Amino acid sequence: MFINTNRLSMKKEKISVKKEIQFFEGPQSRWKDFKFVVSVFFEFIKGFRALHFVGPCVTVFGSARFKEDHPYYEQARKLSGEIARLGFTIMTGGGPGIMEAANRGAKDVGGKSVGCNIVLPREQKHNPYLDKWVDIKYFFIRKILLIKYSYAFVVMPGGFGTLDEFYESITLVQTKKIDQFPIIIFDKEFYQKIIDHNIKMAEVGTISGNDERLYLVVDSIPEAISYIKEKSILAFGLKYMKPQKPFLGFFEKGLEHTL
Repeated sequence: MFINTNRLSMKKEKISVKKEIQFFEGPQSRWKDFKFVVSVFFEFIKGFRALHFVGPCVTVFGSARFKEDHPYYEQARKLSGEIARLGFTIMTGGGPGIMEAANRGAKDVGGKSVGCNIVLPREQKHNPYLDKWVDIKYFFIRKILLIKYSYAFVVMPGGFGTLDEFYESITLVQTKKIDQFPIIIFDKEFYQKIIDHNIKMAEVGTISGNDERLYLVVDSIPEAISYIKEKSILAFGLKYMKPQKPFLGFFEKGLEHTL
């Protein structure tokens, strides 16, 4: 009987390599993990309690860096005012820039305006055009809240955070983790390279060819409003309702109270 000594030596070599691998040891505190989970739980409760009565919203994403004399600020303000006229509450991240413009647009026409502000090392203050707001410590909880109460999403010009929110929303719709709420990209010129990249992804097959239908790219406020009417109000059978009263047993506060 012949023995393949090469195979035996290779097996021994593999075994010795496996034995020599040492994995890194890092901080693994169960107590810290537990405290984090508890903190997350209470952040969710705080957010749900604060926003329970906001009603169907349209969330507007966009940069915090644009001042009120910038054309993008004015666009966001006008568009949000028209959305508020439909009966939606305007929801934003609660900060300055596009977020402020959107909340301000709602207040211009007597609409409702709420915000989920993020707590940062350099404090980001909520803008002065909010009927109600909640301060959230974690970005992922903030994103969930911005999505949870909304029947449409408007993506105005912005940076990394805005792109993160756009792709998070479209991924949730694409994977059917949430209903097919309309997503509107406003300003074709600003987002042209992002649109081109989406087309490229479809061409090479990393997304489906029909995934481009999950969002609408527009420059026209009337076109955006028409799309929201069709894909939100009519598609989900939204109707005007009487104001709900807060349940005192949960220490809830109505929308007329700010935090």
